Amino acid sequence: DVQLQASGGGLVQAGGFLRLSCAASGFTFDDYAIGWFRQAPGKEREGVACVSPFDGSLYYSDSVRGRFTISGDNVKKEVYLQMNSLKSEDTAEYYCVADLMKFGPTWYVPCAYGGMKHWGKGTQVTVSS
Repeated sequence: DVQLQASGGGLVQAGGFLRLSCAASGFTFDDYAIGWFRQAPGKEREGVACVSPFDGSLYYSDSVRGRFTISGDNVKKEVYLQMNSLKSEDTAEYYCVADLMKFGPTWYVPCAYGGMKHWGKGTQVTVSS
């Protein structure tokens, strides 16, 4: 049974940073793409970043590339999202997500378009301006 437990959200000023963590269990870590979605009230959900623990492939949305960094620990089965230079528009509920890895050059598509199968409970990130 896939389980994803996110933590690390909070309130931060614009320009600040936060680090989200996701503890994963119930599946073979290397067989899955794992990452983060976010959703703000009244907005579409957005695939923020994903990683393939198998080979370290990364995906970032245009809105966070250069400011956020996703990483994983294959031993601890955890995934992290380091969020720097936070902006008010980063305010959202952040969800840890996972899905069976579809190996190949388009592996990131389910992440980019909000199509990941498994979701954990969200953690709120609020950036004050």
